[in-house]
Amino acid sequence: MATVETVTGPVDADQLGTTLVHEHLIYRDEAVASWWPHVGSVVPVDPPRACGPEELHEVAMESARAVVERGVKTICEPTGMFGGRDVGFSRRVAEESGLQVVPCTGVYTYDYLPTFFVTRDADLMADLFVHDIEEGIQDTGIRAAFLKCAADQPGVTENIEKVHRAVARASVRTGTPIMAHSHPASQTGLRQVEIFEEEGVDLSRVQIAHTGDTDDLDYIERLLDKGVFIGMDRYGLEIFLPFEKRNATVTALLERGYADRMFLSQDYCATLDWYPVEMEEQLLAAGAAKDWSMTLVLDRVIPILREAGMTDDQLQTMMVENPRHWLTG
Repeated sequence: MATVETVTGPVDADQLGTTLVHEHLIYRDEAVASWWPHVGSVVPVDPPRACGPEELHEVAMESARAVVERGVKTICEPTGMFGGRDVGFSRRVAEESGLQVVPCTGVYTYDYLPTFFVTRDADLMADLFVHDIEEGIQDTGIRAAFLKCAADQPGVTENIEKVHRAVARASVRTGTPIMAHSHPASQTGLRQVEIFEEEGVDLSRVQIAHTGDTDDLDYIERLLDKGVFIGMDRYGLEIFLPFEKRNATVTALLERGYADRMFLSQDYCATLDWYPVEMEEQLLAAGAAKDWSMTLVLDRVIPILREAGMTDDQLQTMMVENPRHWLTG
């Protein structure tokens, strides 16, 4: 039986159960958190509220308990470099909640790289990713189970291409799957997949995250034709695509036979320090996010998709089988 690394150790793949494939227990600017650890974060609820550093654990526990109570056994936490990855924090939440948390390695950037990486090649970066996968993360013994990279509105710049090639080479060397943040409005997914293909990655181990931010079925099917998984994983973030259009897109893809290629998730951040409380209040008032939480898919999306014709088998495929297949091959 294949195993999957979690922050509390490897688990048999058939024990992953219902999985939310794209969620964050904590998301922080790691430089600010390191320099000024007294600075807190924001709980992105309605209304948003400030959260001191001593509250971060309990806030993350609220989301973890909520999904466990609804039958979720596992989340994948794609928090890479620049997102404040803290596997010790996630391990404590996992131990106290019973939630299995699958960690990653990689760099989340839309262009910026530290001089350390600018002056070195993609192979050196790949070596560091492989270290996290084979040796463990930051001397914790916790091993990364997947690789994370990103391309957004700026496109696949020189620096972004370097990260993607490093991720691809680490995947080829270790057999580790890839999650690639994408920007459908710029159709970055097509170039991202092209790079992975050039590097010899098994495309059945790739997921193009945030594909659900568009209802352009032609674009989505061009990705699916390559054999990748797609993330319909930002429910609640209306700023990218409204709830109703997300459901209509998933329903259309289910009708076309793509249940075995999709994930459902929310990309929820239990804490997020990108914006001050006042700005988050303005964003919510403007409709940028609505009912965003780690339980939105479970509480609202699944019932609506069922009413639209989704079967129990299709739901099992998207929430249980697909995550297992992506993580283990």
